Amino acid sequence: MPLSREEVEHVALLARLYLSEEEKEAYTKQLNAILEYMEKLNALNTEGVEPTAHVLPLRNVFREDVVKPGLPREKALKGAPATREGQFEVPRVV
Repeated sequence: MPLSREEVEHVALLARLYLSEEEKEAYTKQLNAILEYMEKLNALNTEGVEPTAHVLPLRNVFREDVVKPGLPREKALKGAPATREGQFEVPRVV
């Protein structure tokens, strides 16, 4: 079902786009070409084709999660401008 020029103008209005007359004509042709192609795809027999989220097989490329000792508190607080009771002291924000 091809789009009319009025439908393209309506979509442009909803998207708050100003389109010149040439752009309206061009977008009407381009959108109709896209819809025509989609109709060709809809005509394909996809019976038995497994749905996929991606065309390539994806795998996790992250490293294994390994527990390691953290930074000692004294070393972490060493460069802090102010500390109190073993924690960073920051100015109150109200």
